[in-house]
Amino acid sequence: MTAGGSGVGTSNSRDDAKEPALPSETIAEGLHSPNSGHTDDGTASQVKAYVAIWEGFFGSLMIFAGSIGAGWIANGSPMFRHPVVIALRTEGWGVTTSTILLTAGAMLLVRSWLRLGQRLKDWGPGSLRSVVVAVAAWAAPMMFAVPIYSRDVYAYTGQGRLVLEGQNPYTAGISSLSNWFSLGADPAWAEAKTPYGPYFLWLARWVVGITDAQPDFSVLLFRVLAMAGVLLCVVYVPKLAELHGINPGRALWIAVANPLFLISFVASAHNDALMVGLAVAGMYFAATGRHITGLLLVTASIGIKPITVLLLPFIGLMWAGPAASWTRKFLFWGATAAISFGVLGVSGIPYNLGFGWVWAILDPTPGYTGYSPSGFLGQQLELTANLLGLPGPAVATGLRTLMKWVGMALVVVLMFRGDYSRLVRRAALGFAAVVMLSPIIQPWYILWFIPLLAVTGIRDDWQIKSLYVAITFFVAFGAQDQISVLSFVEMNVKVSSLAFVVAVGFTIYLMVLDVHTRRLLIQSTPMELLRRLERRLRRPE
Repeated sequence: MTAGGSGVGTSNSRDDAKEPALPSETIAEGLHSPNSGHTDDGTASQVKAYVAIWEGFFGSLMIFAGSIGAGWIANGSPMFRHPVVIALRTEGWGVTTSTILLTAGAMLLVRSWLRLGQRLKDWGPGSLRSVVVAVAAWAAPMMFAVPIYSRDVYAYTGQGRLVLEGQNPYTAGISSLSNWFSLGADPAWAEAKTPYGPYFLWLARWVVGITDAQPDFSVLLFRVLAMAGVLLCVVYVPKLAELHGINPGRALWIAVANPLFLISFVASAHNDALMVGLAVAGMYFAATGRHITGLLLVTASIGIKPITVLLLPFIGLMWAGPAASWTRKFLFWGATAAISFGVLGVSGIPYNLGFGWVWAILDPTPGYTGYSPSGFLGQQLELTANLLGLPGPAVATGLRTLMKWVGMALVVVLMFRGDYSRLVRRAALGFAAVVMLSPIIQPWYILWFIPLLAVTGIRDDWQIKSLYVAITFFVAFGAQDQISVLSFVEMNVKVSSLAFVVAVGFTIYLMVLDVHTRRLLIQSTPMELLRRLERRLRRPE
């Protein structure tokens, strides 16, 4: 536990969260029932789990195959000259087949994840091993897939080239590079300053130095870096969960085995994987009394993407101890900030990067996404204001700005209020508040805080159901939102519409027709719901 004699626990302890007991405690207390679905050694549960694991592996293979024709390939890639790739990307049947494979594979992976949780519902002995096997099996095909759901990984290559050529990515966009468009990056990155920390820019420079900016080889090495982050999560999510009395297998299933995590952090190769992995590891070391190690790991996470600076106040509180006075808390907050920012300041000296990463926090990307709470409410308020003759855009912008600052205010409140034993939970809630109240929410942003929520307890009620909905929504949304189709390819049906139909059809199947997964959200069968509705309609006034 932590120094000071009191352990960092959770606001959702196992009793409150209705979490399954830890395997060792289950055995000790003799809680195995005759029809629990597994033997004392967990063998039967593992056998059941492998059915879902194989199903997910097949879904991941479908994603791999579909990515060849519908994923993002850099213009300068030699893959474009391969006959199979040419057929899949220039012929209507090839694009159609690839789109269906990619979308159906992603949705099949959603079902496999849901079924794995159902098959391991008792979370007895061997469940953690089954989840680790699932993560490995489902991630393996994606390691070699063409980037999907996002092409940010190609921008990493451009930023690595900037550093290699002596330019500062905090002041220069990748359009200053010769032949930059062949890298495969989205044109939105042309003039954009990098939002990443100095350590990631070091890594990007080294990748480009090794690959000579060859896009496909660069993607593979960036995936290796992302997998390092995934591995850190696989190791430290269960450890941090056990520290909080939460079943480690269930926490890993929620945080890492979910399809949005694997697609975003492996198939898309986002650097967020390394950021999250270092943050989780840092929180574990800080929560177990190794505060300097934890602080340095979180600082390394900030050096990948600065958003994890939000965790520093909670690291400082762990370091101060459970009985700290306000004077001691402020001293340790100051020491935490001084050490972290001092290390980052020194780290900015190589390649003349300085403190350029600070702008990513102070000057975030403008705009909003329509599915974020801030974006959606802003749209509705803008329409209403326009009808009333008020300046709708200004009113909507004001609401989004207010909600963003409310998120930051909640972090401050959680810094000052709450039990010491709930520090990791408080950090998770603060992180979630900032993300969910921001105008822009990319699908993978919710993965920043889900691991910390998972290790401190997600109840098997509306909380896990909300997660099911969020993961399914973002997987389905990404499948139809980010599809690469050459402009000259003639299609009878728009590929985004095709992907949308497949994703929605599969979602309806999961919610209504699948006898297993439909019970995760709705306990009654469709016929029972119809009979219940009929009885209500016939009920006299």
